[in-house]
Amino acid sequence: MSALRRTWSLIDGPLTASVLLIIGLGLVNLYSATRVAPKGMFSSQLMWIAIGLLLLGGVAALDQQLLKRLAWPGYLGVTALLGAVLVVGKVVNGSRRWFGWGSFGIQPSELMKLSLILLGAHLFSSDPKDMSLRPWRYALKWHALWIVPALLILKQPDLGTALLCGLLALSVFFLVPLPPRLKGWVATVGLSGAFLIVRFGLKEYQKKRLLTFLHPELDPTGTGYHARQALFAIGSGRLTGKGYLRGTQNHLQFLPEHWTDFPFAVWAEEWGLLGCLGLLACFLFLILWTLHIAAACRDRFGRYLVLGCAALLFWHVSINIAMVIGMAPVVGVTLPLVSYGGSSVLTVMAALGLIYNVSARRYQY
Repeated sequence: MSALRRTWSLIDGPLTASVLLIIGLGLVNLYSATRVAPKGMFSSQLMWIAIGLLLLGGVAALDQQLLKRLAWPGYLGVTALLGAVLVVGKVVNGSRRWFGWGSFGIQPSELMKLSLILLGAHLFSSDPKDMSLRPWRYALKWHALWIVPALLILKQPDLGTALLCGLLALSVFFLVPLPPRLKGWVATVGLSGAFLIVRFGLKEYQKKRLLTFLHPELDPTGTGYHARQALFAIGSGRLTGKGYLRGTQNHLQFLPEHWTDFPFAVWAEEWGLLGCLGLLACFLFLILWTLHIAAACRDRFGRYLVLGCAALLFWHVSINIAMVIGMAPVVGVTLPLVSYGGSSVLTVMAALGLIYNVSARRYQY
């Protein structure tokens, strides 16, 4: 009985409640979004959620010393997979992003998000005295490490995931205690690099998406169609929504990709502004509680690990919703635990497992 009580005491109640609530709301929304989708998508998502919960529990139970030892081999292995997928990967809609086996597949770029979180926590917690004496060395090393896989992901091409990896890496960098002047230089160089990538490094269809975002009237029935239909769905929901399973933009299939990239538009149409505020409040609580866990953690590795996971959740939610409401170009970023997709679910569940791992041990050091 005492062992059971001790195990129960390690479970983070607020974190568990927020995760289960978001999973539940996501499944409710997905059921509506997939009623006009190919059969089996909802049951497939249930399977991925179940596998993801097992993965969450497994990651939460891992020893943190093992996680540290896995940081470098994991990074090198996933980088090798990113190189291999460009050669032997499965082509889907003109992009090589997957290793496919029948109806199942693995997307190495999703694994890179977790790898960067682990590697960043390991690198910046390894020797704080040396980091304070030679901050430029750590800054250059870190940026070289994340830029290589980001360029490989951009080559697939997958602009959304490359952008996320960059934002995630920069978030980890700016959250660790390095000199403000150094961070200022990195921000300046980063903005310059982003401009050069937008100017010279994007595919033609990606440039067209960006131009359509800046000038929606250029192609309202082509590259601008997704964003326009999402705005129609959101606006038609008004204050309280049309009601569950009554969204016309959704069920008449005017809203494209509504179970992957645009589930928030489905939610807004059926539940209105009040429902959107409720869903956003769930995500906000989850991210703020994750930051609370990081602040309470006495171990540098654990703290940076949780901060990286918080950044992952924040950028996924922010970019997806900004994309749906027309404040960012459509780049194919999913909404955590709400969008359909095995890779997305497993990545988020593994990140949550890392948060649980640190939460159970944050007072031990």
